[in-house]
Amino acid sequence: MFWEQKIQYASLSDVGFRRQNNQDACVVTLAPDRDQWQHRGHLFVVADGMGGHAVGELASKMAVDTVPHTFDKLRNLHPLAALKTSLETANQKIYERGALNRDFLRMGTTCTTLLLGPMGAAIGHVGDSRAYRVRRQQIDQLTRDHSLVWELIQQRKVHPRDADRLYPRNVITRSLGPEPAVDVDVEGPMAVMPGDVYLLCSDGLTTYVNDSELGMIISELPPNEACRLLVHLANLRGGSDNITVVIVRAGDVPEGAQADDLPYPMPETESGGWGTFVLFCTFALLAIVGFLLLALTVNKLVGGGLLAAAIVGAAITWWRRPRQVPPEMVVAPRDDRSTNSTVIWRPYRTASARLTPEFLHGIAKIESELHRAAVDEHWPVELTERDEAFRKAQEALSGRKYSLALREYARSLDVLMVGLLWQRRQMQKENRTGKPATDKPATDKPTSENRPRPESATPPPANKS
Repeated sequence: MFWEQKIQYASLSDVGFRRQNNQDACVVTLAPDRDQWQHRGHLFVVADGMGGHAVGELASKMAVDTVPHTFDKLRNLHPLAALKTSLETANQKIYERGALNRDFLRMGTTCTTLLLGPMGAAIGHVGDSRAYRVRRQQIDQLTRDHSLVWELIQQRKVHPRDADRLYPRNVITRSLGPEPAVDVDVEGPMAVMPGDVYLLCSDGLTTYVNDSELGMIISELPPNEACRLLVHLANLRGGSDNITVVIVRAGDVPEGAQADDLPYPMPETESGGWGTFVLFCTFALLAIVGFLLLALTVNKLVGGGLLAAAIVGAAITWWRRPRQVPPEMVVAPRDDRSTNSTVIWRPYRTASARLTPEFLHGIAKIESELHRAAVDEHWPVELTERDEAFRKAQEALSGRKYSLALREYARSLDVLMVGLLWQRRQMQKENRTGKPATDKPATDKPTSENRPRPESATPPPANKS
């Protein structure tokens, strides 16, 4: 990845529809100049706290404060080692804080981090918050869940399709804080390609929005619009937990940039060479001789043996041939950057991120039901703006302009969700006071607590092309 390569990002954390306080937290730390970027890169962090009252909120806040601060101080370490040490330091601080108060004992938090720098993308991870990447209409899960369900699947004790039905998915096996030491997963580094989109999120999102839907939304919408739509969907489908989303999109490589600018050039894979060609010719000759013996002579046993040997030998040679590894899947070794060896990295799960009309019809159905409630219950929203967005979405869908349709449906949902949130606040006030509430919404736009942090581009303005 290049310093001049712009990125767009947005982040949004929402309390959800059933929680009283938000135990999630996130932070974005951008390198302010080229020198900082060369040594540290850009860091994105999501944490999902666990514990009653304010305990989980404190743990997640300590994680998003400690990880970037510690990472920035460890200039003498390789970025991957610094990332791992930062999460271990956060674990130690949360554990020590919990030991000071019986009410805070065994408090904890998940923590998933994304580092974008000269070497590419790297991830430090503990818990069941997730990191995804969308590339070429495919979404890859870059982290594995440290949860009971995933552990049982990996041990082949339960089939993936039955796991969520048989076991609670919210039981995690690893987190920051409960124990004095923690095992941190570090993934990568992985090459960053132009147009790659990365998603960090808490399980309040992935409980209600599946991988394919995640991929369709974050690949088609700008980061700030995608954040809002993802949170809206999770809330409308239940919203039983806090929801936190960070989306990062990599821009094009600057014109004129050279491969030599990369600190760790991608090694080329080996080809089969003349040896493989000669082997295949030998097996072909044996197969021809065996076939002729079978067809033209009485030595059918010998002919059959030669033919079988040729087929088996060719199959083994083909299977063991050197694979041509895609460039984006070849990365520098994890520990020794001076060697020429490579690490072949593969995602934990993949799904299609191709936008489908079926998904858009599902969004349209949700939007129509919400619109019906807005009309019936007289929500104070700008229905004219909603009607215009919905009409454009329907026209785009009919014309197979799926990206435009998704964007207009998202705009329509933005308008209606303002009314739904206002309605919920009114009901909560009535429940507390026993009297009908008469407040009116302060705005017909997404409120500040539900608006993503402004979409930003890096490098800073002085380095924009």
